[in-house]
Amino acid sequence: MNKHVVDLAAPKVTTGPLPASRKIYATPESAPDLRVPLREVALAEGAGEAPLPVYDTSGPYTDPAVRIEVTQGLARTREAWVRERGGVEAYQARAVKPEDDGNAGTRLARAFERRHAPLRGTGEKSLTQLEWARAGVVTKEMIYIAERENLGRKQTLEHAQNALADGESFGASVPPFVTPEFVRDEVARGRAIIPSNINHAELEPMIIGRNFLTKINANIGNSAVTSSVEEEVEKMAPHGASPASCRAAARSWPNGASRITARAFCTSASRRSAT
Repeated sequence: MNKHVVDLAAPKVTTGPLPASRKIYATPESAPDLRVPLREVALAEGAGEAPLPVYDTSGPYTDPAVRIEVTQGLARTREAWVRERGGVEAYQARAVKPEDDGNAGTRLARAFERRHAPLRGTGEKSLTQLEWARAGVVTKEMIYIAERENLGRKQTLEHAQNALADGESFGASVPPFVTPEFVRDEVARGRAIIPSNINHAELEPMIIGRNFLTKINANIGNSAVTSSVEEEVEKMAPHGASPASCRAAARSWPNGASRITARAFCTSASRRSAT
């Protein structure tokens, strides 16, 4: 007689360091309390060059010092930034209704153990990044973004202007060095956006606009029928990336072109890892 065994254990989310690279954190001079993630890819010993910094979209999942527990959520770093600016208050949200989840009943994914009181604006101050930008205020999100977009450009700043001149801009206005003020100005002009809802306190700020690095959007959502929260998070886990491929490719490119080409290649690969 066959015996059916149902394993109710929740799937695990893959975490831990990525191969052939390491996660590092940069600290902006204007906000020493911020830790901006970058990925450092080691080049071949014979290259005679420092490790290559690339954009890191892997979040805390590749930080060996962080313990990931899906039901507890991620650290809400931005909440302190939002409260520091003022003009917000917490309020009691309404209870979740069955129709909010499509009346899925017992097929619903289990509820998260932690609940956070949502924030709302009081009307006394700006609320969105666009409002702050147009008010002339540089937020911590803008400082964070500027540090992240530069990818270590400060070390090669003397060559940046020549590199920009040696190519076709196609109408873009990319500066040799991205400053927080440049980020603010681009947002205020309506040429870039910072998706940064005040209630998404766990997100790492990113900017989308013509004069910034390309971003790839990916969406996840658990199904009441076929997937769990962990399985959906695993789809976005960065361990499908290949920093080793970046390093091998960087070794194969000729001297002089390797840094620029490898940077583009590795940054692209790093982004694909999170999608």
